[in-house]
Amino acid sequence: MATSAFPPPPPFYRLYKDYIQNPQSAPEPPPPIQGTYVLFGANYTTDDALPSLEEQGVRQLYPKGPNVDFKKELKSLNRELQLHILELADILVERPSQYARKVEDISLIFKNMHHLLNSPRPHQARATLIHMLELQIQRRKQAVEDIKRRREEAQRVLKEALAKLDGQ
Repeated sequence: MATSAFPPPPPFYRLYKDYIQNPQSAPEPPPPIQGTYVLFGANYTTDDALPSLEEQGVRQLYPKGPNVDFKKELKSLNRELQLHILELADILVERPSQYARKVEDISLIFKNMHHLLNSPRPHQARATLIHMLELQIQRRKQAVEDIKRRREEAQRVLKEALAKLDGQ
Protein backbone atom coordinates (compact mmCIF):
# COMPACT_ATOMS: atom_id res chain seq x y z
CA MET A 1 0.00 0.00 0.00
CA ALA A 2 2.88 2.42 0.78
CA THR A 3 4.48 1.82 -2.62
CA SER A 4 1.25 1.79 -4.62
CA ALA A 5 1.02 4.29 -7.49
CA PHE A 6 -2.53 5.19 -6.39
CA PRO A 7 -2.81 4.51 -2.63
CA PRO A 8 -6.22 4.61 -0.99
CA PRO A 9 -7.21 7.79 0.85
CA PRO A 10 -6.29 8.06 4.52
CA PRO A 11 -8.85 6.62 6.95
CA PHE A 12 -9.95 10.02 8.30
CA TYR A 13 -11.61 10.90 4.96
CA ARG A 14 -14.76 9.26 6.36
CA LEU A 15 -15.08 12.19 8.77
CA TYR A 16 -15.86 14.43 5.77
CA LYS A 17 -18.31 12.18 3.84
CA ASP A 18 -21.32 14.48 4.49
CA TYR A 19 -19.39 17.74 4.01
CA ILE A 20 -21.03 18.65 0.67
CA GLN A 21 -24.56 18.40 2.11
CA ASN A 22 -23.69 19.75 5.57
CA PRO A 23 -20.43 21.71 5.94
CA GLN A 24 -21.02 21.86 9.71
CA SER A 25 -20.55 18.08 9.95
CA ALA A 26 -16.75 18.34 9.59
CA PRO A 27 -14.78 18.01 12.82
CA GLU A 28 -13.32 21.11 14.42
CA PRO A 29 -9.59 21.71 13.88
CA PRO A 30 -7.36 20.92 16.85
CA PRO A 31 -6.68 23.81 19.24
CA PRO A 32 -3.41 25.70 18.80
CA ILE A 33 -0.46 24.39 20.77
CA GLN A 34 0.41 26.39 23.88
CA GLY A 35 3.70 26.15 25.78
CA THR A 36 6.42 23.71 24.80
CA TYR A 37 6.29 20.89 22.28
CA VAL A 38 8.68 18.36 20.74
CA LEU A 39 9.36 18.37 17.00
CA PHE A 40 11.85 15.96 15.42
CA GLY A 41 13.36 15.31 18.85
CA ALA A 42 14.01 18.98 19.70
CA ASN A 43 12.06 20.99 22.28
CA TYR A 44 10.40 24.19 21.08
CA THR A 45 8.19 26.77 22.74
CA THR A 46 5.38 28.93 21.41
CA ASP A 47 6.82 31.89 23.32
CA ASP A 48 8.82 33.93 20.79
CA ALA A 49 10.87 35.85 23.35
CA LEU A 50 14.63 35.89 22.78
CA PRO A 51 16.25 34.07 25.72
CA SER A 52 18.86 36.08 27.57
CA LEU A 53 22.51 35.11 27.42
CA GLU A 54 22.39 33.97 31.06
CA GLU A 55 19.51 31.60 30.24
CA GLN A 56 21.73 30.13 27.52
CA GLY A 57 24.66 29.78 29.92
CA VAL A 58 26.78 32.47 28.25
CA ARG A 59 28.46 35.39 30.03
CA GLN A 60 27.18 38.76 28.83
CA LEU A 61 29.94 41.21 27.86
CA TYR A 62 27.82 44.30 27.31
CA PRO A 63 25.74 46.20 29.91
CA LYS A 64 22.39 44.76 30.94
CA GLY A 65 19.16 46.70 30.72
CA PRO A 66 16.59 47.88 28.21
CA ASN A 67 18.52 50.99 27.10
CA VAL A 68 21.46 49.36 25.35
CA ASP A 69 23.15 51.38 22.59
CA PHE A 70 23.44 48.59 20.02
CA LYS A 71 25.73 50.48 17.67
CA LYS A 72 28.20 51.47 20.40
CA GLU A 73 28.25 48.00 21.95
CA LEU A 74 28.72 46.27 18.59
CA LYS A 75 31.64 48.55 17.76
CA SER A 76 33.17 47.81 21.16
CA LEU A 77 32.74 44.06 20.74
CA ASN A 78 34.16 44.27 17.21
CA ARG A 79 37.28 46.04 18.47
CA GLU A 80 37.64 43.45 21.22
CA LEU A 81 37.22 40.67 18.66
CA GLN A 82 39.95 42.13 16.47
CA LEU A 83 42.28 42.33 19.47
CA HIS A 84 41.57 38.71 20.43
CA ILE A 85 42.18 37.49 16.88
CA LEU A 86 45.57 39.25 16.82
CA GLU A 87 46.40 37.72 20.22
CA LEU A 88 45.34 34.30 18.88
CA ALA A 89 47.75 34.72 15.96
CA ASP A 90 50.57 35.57 18.42
CA ILE A 91 49.72 32.58 20.61
CA LEU A 92 49.64 30.22 17.61
CA VAL A 93 53.15 31.40 16.67
CA GLU A 94 54.72 31.46 20.15
CA ARG A 95 52.77 28.85 22.22
CA PRO A 96 50.57 26.73 19.93
CA SER A 97 49.39 24.45 22.73
CA GLN A 98 47.65 27.34 24.56
CA TYR A 99 45.27 28.42 21.81
CA ALA A 100 42.08 26.88 23.31
CA ARG A 101 41.48 29.66 25.88
CA LYS A 102 41.73 32.37 23.22
CA VAL A 103 39.35 30.47 20.91
CA GLU A 104 36.84 30.27 23.79
CA ASP A 105 37.14 34.04 24.30
CA ILE A 106 36.55 34.66 20.60
CA SER A 107 33.55 32.31 20.66
CA LEU A 108 32.12 34.23 23.65
CA ILE A 109 32.50 37.53 21.79
CA PHE A 110 30.77 36.08 18.71
CA LYS A 111 27.87 34.78 20.82
CA ASN A 112 27.46 38.21 22.44
CA MET A 113 27.54 39.94 19.05
CA HIS A 114 25.01 37.47 17.66
CA HIS A 115 22.69 38.03 20.61
CA LEU A 116 23.08 41.79 20.37
CA LEU A 117 22.24 41.68 16.65
CA ASN A 118 19.15 39.54 17.29
CA SER A 119 17.81 41.71 20.12
CA PRO A 120 16.02 44.26 17.87
CA ARG A 121 14.51 41.55 15.60
CA PRO A 122 11.00 41.64 17.17
CA HIS A 123 10.85 45.41 16.61
CA GLN A 124 12.08 44.92 13.04
CA ALA A 125 9.44 42.24 12.43
CA ARG A 126 6.65 44.52 13.70
CA ALA A 127 7.91 47.42 11.56
CA THR A 128 8.08 45.16 8.49
CA LEU A 129 4.55 43.88 9.12
CA ILE A 130 3.24 47.43 9.53
CA HIS A 131 4.93 48.44 6.27
CA MET A 132 3.49 45.43 4.42
CA LEU A 133 -0.02 46.17 5.73
CA GLU A 134 0.27 49.83 4.73
CA LEU A 135 1.31 48.78 1.22
CA GLN A 136 -1.66 46.40 1.01
CA ILE A 137 -4.02 49.17 2.11
CA GLN A 138 -2.52 51.53 -0.46
CA ARG A 139 -2.86 48.92 -3.25
CA ARG A 140 -6.48 48.21 -2.28
CA LYS A 141 -7.32 51.91 -2.26
CA GLN A 142 -5.75 52.25 -5.70
CA ALA A 143 -7.76 49.25 -6.90
CA VAL A 144 -10.99 50.79 -5.57
CA GLU A 145 -10.17 54.10 -7.27
CA ASP A 146 -9.43 52.25 -10.51
CA ILE A 147 -12.74 50.40 -10.28
CA LYS A 148 -14.61 53.67 -9.62
CA ARG A 149 -12.87 55.34 -12.57
CA ARG A 150 -13.70 52.45 -14.89
CA ARG A 151 -17.30 52.37 -13.67
CA GLU A 152 -17.68 56.08 -14.38
CA GLU A 153 -16.12 55.58 -17.81
CA ALA A 154 -18.49 52.68 -18.52
CA GLN A 155 -21.48 54.78 -17.39
CA ARG A 156 -20.35 57.62 -19.68
CA VAL A 157 -20.00 55.23 -22.64
CA LEU A 158 -23.47 53.79 -21.90
CA LYS A 159 -25.02 57.27 -21.73
CA GLU A 160 -23.38 58.20 -25.05
CA ALA A 161 -24.63 54.97 -26.62
CA LEU A 162 -28.16 55.59 -25.30
CA ALA A 163 -28.07 59.14 -26.56
CA LYS A 164 -27.05 57.95 -30.04
CA LEU A 165 -29.81 55.33 -30.03
CA ASP A 166 -32.39 57.90 -28.91
CA GLY A 167 -31.14 60.30 -31.62
CA GLN A 168 -31.76 57.84 -34.45
